[in-house]
Amino acid sequence: MFETAVDSPRAAGLMAPARTGRHERTLVAWPTDREVWGAHRDRAVDEYAALVAAIAPFEPVTVVADPARAAEASERCGALPAVDVLEIPIDDSWIRDSGPIYLVDGAGGRALTQFGFNAWGGKYLPYDRDADLPRRLAETTQTRRYTSHLVMEGGGFTVDGEGTLITTESVVLNDNRNPGWTRERAEQALRDATGAETILWLAHGLAEDRDTDGHSDNVVQFAAPGRVVVQVTPDHENPNYAPLQDNLARLRAARDARGRALEIVEIPQLPVTDEVDGERFVAPYVNFYPVNGGVIVPRLDAPGEADAFAALADALPGRKVVGVPSVMLAYGGGGVGCVTQHVPAGTPQAP
Repeated sequence: MFETAVDSPRAAGLMAPARTGRHERTLVAWPTDREVWGAHRDRAVDEYAALVAAIAPFEPVTVVADPARAAEASERCGALPAVDVLEIPIDDSWIRDSGPIYLVDGAGGRALTQFGFNAWGGKYLPYDRDADLPRRLAETTQTRRYTSHLVMEGGGFTVDGEGTLITTESVVLNDNRNPGWTRERAEQALRDATGAETILWLAHGLAEDRDTDGHSDNVVQFAAPGRVVVQVTPDHENPNYAPLQDNLARLRAARDARGRALEIVEIPQLPVTDEVDGERFVAPYVNFYPVNGGVIVPRLDAPGEADAFAALADALPGRKVVGVPSVMLAYGGGGVGCVTQHVPAGTPQAP
């Protein structure tokens, strides 16, 4: 998948750390003027600003803003402690998917992997500036960058930082991303790019997740090595019931890279937003974002939300649970985990 075997992060002893590891900072991409927001961009900006304000007390935040919107980002967020605005041309604001995947070497060093990016199978055009974002960030921070031939998004997998990666067949093996690829070839590419040893496959994400074809971060996330938070629903009439039960069965039968059975924390609440333009949008609490000492969670003031927050607090002990408004994030096609990217603690390896 790389030019030679020694060019891969895995061969170099690098591994993608868990989101729950220690962060140097968080990257957040600022909303552009894409049609995805319709008449609601101002409301979306309010939610992004609230998200940045929620993360900033825990760790520094770099807001990546297109030059056309950099002044707005600075006005809304620049006065917050530990927040800076970085001007880079971007097409959209889902930096979990278009941004780099950071890697650590176990000795305090940091590098990054750049997967191929084609806007979730060419659904949103143009996407050339987003596809180039990892390269620009690597140049800005003078960080060594690896590239993979696999078309993949960061929201499409979760890792435990100890060699285990969970992803979905509906994304990785989709012909709109990697036509003709076998499971074996995709697994090797994922191992080479992330340093993972064990790949666990789920079939699908959420039924409503048409934009991404079923990203894993809406249905499962590692809360710690050996522990996963998993979306379920008790409603047999919900179109997600059977697929989520299949996910549960696969995870119960799985063993991680160290041979452990997974401790499974089920989240039965699957909230939907109030109506926006006559439609409601699913906004799973499983799409959370851990920060240093905290965890940022979608807030919708939906029935059962307090129970979901309590379950996440138990699954991620020692972290303060902070809810942020997420109606527009769901309307735009994502959640708090989709518009954030963690930069692990470490010193950049030289290019």
